[in-house]
Amino acid sequence: MRPIPPSYATARAQFLASASAADSRIDTVDHPRRGLDEEALAIDVAEVGPTEAPSAIVIVSGTHGVEGYFGSALQEHHLRHLAEGEVSPAGPTMLFVHALNPFGFSWVRRVNEDNVDLNRNFIDWSELPPSNSAYRDLADALVPTSWEPDVQEATLAQLLAHLDQLGMEGFQQAVSGGQFEYPTGLFFGGAGPTWSNRWLTEFATTRLTRFDRVAIIDLHTGLGPWGHGELISSAAPGDAALDRQRAWWGDVTSLHDGSSVSAELTGDWLGAVDGYMGSTEVTSVAIEYGTVDPITVLQSLRADAVLHGHLDPRSEFAASIRSQVRAAFIDDDPAWLEQCWTRYESTCDAAIEALTTP
Repeated sequence: MRPIPPSYATARAQFLASASAADSRIDTVDHPRRGLDEEALAIDVAEVGPTEAPSAIVIVSGTHGVEGYFGSALQEHHLRHLAEGEVSPAGPTMLFVHALNPFGFSWVRRVNEDNVDLNRNFIDWSELPPSNSAYRDLADALVPTSWEPDVQEATLAQLLAHLDQLGMEGFQQAVSGGQFEYPTGLFFGGAGPTWSNRWLTEFATTRLTRFDRVAIIDLHTGLGPWGHGELISSAAPGDAALDRQRAWWGDVTSLHDGSSVSAELTGDWLGAVDGYMGSTEVTSVAIEYGTVDPITVLQSLRADAVLHGHLDPRSEFAASIRSQVRAAFIDDDPAWLEQCWTRYESTCDAAIEALTTP
């Protein structure tokens, strides 16, 4: 495999080149903002395979921007495989969505241009957003107004005291479950549907509903043991979708029963996409690949939030924080990437088998 790309622009160029080599049908939607290096940003969709297939597999990178470096590497490697092999005329059609959050990808942030975590943004916006009072108790310590060493030390001590009080599961739920009160805080769900939310809703309703059956694989990093890809469902126990996911992939955990390495999320997009798809049967899973320990990940997100909420994101100091964030979510060790590819490939293969079985 190629090394993980060093920038969004490089990742996008490699993705588009490999998509063209695989005879993909490529659609591009320009993002309204510019990247870290003033480069153009976009969501690129590469479609490979028959246009009239009854089923499709959709592979999404960059829901959380910085994780797109890794997701792009897997997508590009997959496309090169398709370019070198023979695409089945019977399908399923493969759709690669490159960088659902291109702004965060370019700026090496988990969140988007509005400091919104896209996997907390897909709530019913016709109603008031849910409250997270447990986050409120932690808000000032999580994202202070400066990032001086003494502030880091004092606020981390406060957070570790809360961790002792709540336990790891309770602390994780309070911090990362989603909150809608603190726009510069962590895991902010937004004040309305984001640009990426609106694009994804239109993509699902207008492009994916032509298929009878759709599998969706959303690529993530940052939780769990090093290199392990946990398959996570947004469906609850007793839901037919979860039964189908486990029939296809076996060891699938759920966000809703405590079996997952993730907290139970408010507003994740895989949990909402079924509602956009009409009669199309949707079988979705997130693959969550482990990198470093949870405190290291949290510290990187805190530093990033302070930088963009209270400091200068173009300062010399900012580069070190971007490096910290990247190191928390991306491992450039080829052994890590190969291990992740093995899980990815087996997940895709199982989906292809399920969709081609009568």
